[in-house]
Amino acid sequence: MSGMATNILDLEGKPSTKEVEIPDVFSRPLRPDIILRAFWIVRSHGIQAYGRDPQAGEKTSAESGWPPTGRGISRIPRVKGERSKRAGQAAGVASVVGGRLPHPPKAEKVIYNKINKKEKKLAFETAIAFTGDANAVAWRGHRVGTLQFPLVVSDEIESVSKTAELHSFLENVGLSDELKRLYGGVKRRSGKPRMRGRAYKEPIGPLFVVTNDRGISRAAEAIPGVKAVTIDSLGILQLAPAGVAGRLTFWTESSLDALRSKDNKKEVEMKIEA
Repeated sequence: MSGMATNILDLEGKPSTKEVEIPDVFSRPLRPDIILRAFWIVRSHGIQAYGRDPQAGEKTSAESGWPPTGRGISRIPRVKGERSKRAGQAAGVASVVGGRLPHPPKAEKVIYNKINKKEKKLAFETAIAFTGDANAVAWRGHRVGTLQFPLVVSDEIESVSKTAELHSFLENVGLSDELKRLYGGVKRRSGKPRMRGRAYKEPIGPLFVVTNDRGISRAAEAIPGVKAVTIDSLGILQLAPAGVAGRLTFWTESSLDALRSKDNKKEVEMKIEA
């Protein structure tokens, strides 16, 4: 896509006469394998380590009789004492009431995985390139119709602070079927997820990449699956949720300029090294 240009969408969802050049990053090779690997590695960086107390279930006076045989009872350790509801009960081992877990989670387990810098950069760039491929976006499940990719919108979208305005913009662009998919895809979980703050499951919707967030993130919160992120905070987690590339992404004109400046900086560094 190097050297190609595309029209900029205005707030009414119509292509304007102004065009913007597509950065070279959109012409990177499509590598879904690299994206999948990088996603799960980067995702591990946000997981908090947790574990049981090493002495959990073992803070007891329970001991096995000595010798352990010849008493007519099992050899399992039992709490010492008399005239107590706990006395004589099994404790201090696994598979008993109040006992320890046989294989509890351990806080010292290594959760943080590492990835090479060049590999992470390649995954990020190819994830951006996927957002400019219409077939990849449609294969991911987005209902895009006949839209031309990549989608570039005016910087005025950053100031949209009302959900109704953002909803109207998406409808005017031609994403009415996509909105129906998002609203109809909200599911309520049953069981423990409700107690742990995961009561609802939302489908993945459009992503707005902006330079300055002037209210668009507030407007996007009320539409299921729609998110807004600044170019400085953009990563593989937002571009390829669950490691699947091709998320429906709107780029502002200034965010493309930021990507283009990074490409130019890379070319300058290569010339200096040469």
